[in-house]
Amino acid sequence: MEVLRRLLPGLLLRYRIDMCLANGENVDGGKGLSRPLFEEMLSLGVDVVTGGNHTLYRDKIIPVIEEDPRLLRPFNYPPGTPGYGSGVFDLKLGDKVAVLNLQGRAFMPLADCPFRTGRAEIERLASDSKVIVVDFHGEATAEKMAFARFVDGFCSAVIGTHTHVQTVDESVLPGGTAYITDVGMTGAHGGVIGLDTVTALNRFLQVSHGGRTAMATEDLRLSAALLEIDSESGKALRIERLQIAL
Repeated sequence: MEVLRRLLPGLLLRYRIDMCLANGENVDGGKGLSRPLFEEMLSLGVDVVTGGNHTLYRDKIIPVIEEDPRLLRPFNYPPGTPGYGSGVFDLKLGDKVAVLNLQGRAFMPLADCPFRTGRAEIERLASDSKVIVVDFHGEATAEKMAFARFVDGFCSAVIGTHTHVQTVDESVLPGGTAYITDVGMTGAHGGVIGLDTVTALNRFLQVSHGGRTAMATEDLRLSAALLEIDSESGKALRIERLQIAL
């Protein structure tokens, strides 16, 4: 959160951002989210918080995700899962932006097919908003790329999350959908995907994953992607990667 506190408000002003989306599934000590941290993200300028396989890790977030549509969990979770998987949000100038959160299935916990459920929900959201942004939370690069091609021209952007490592493949696809395989992690890059080096190495070198667990604390960076979208057509005009050191 320290990176957001010190960098996000200034960036929103500098780039004149209309809407800020942030994946918040690991904000609370590296796994999960709490009400105070969610509310602080909103106070710093985040408009919608998306999630992934760790969103429901802590039970204390369930009442929040049931009552606040600005906090999303993957849409393709089984029926009856608490919370919202998509939403349509008003911008200050009167336009609307739809946000859809999906989770991949390759090397990930069980979820419904993101391709079929995602495409159907995009088509439903299109009746309310021309601009539709998808957070695709997945492990496999090929799955994210395939999904982006599957929905190219039907949504404004497919932004990949989950691997914590920003990829250098941002582009606007032929149909007008902006894409990046992974937007990257905001936090400490001095260890291994947010964990400190000793903790991460123990997971590979020891049979047990128990014992010392600690988060990395050095090399703080904000990772993001800037999107320019035509509100009339819903087509992406530009996508730009950002990675800013604190």
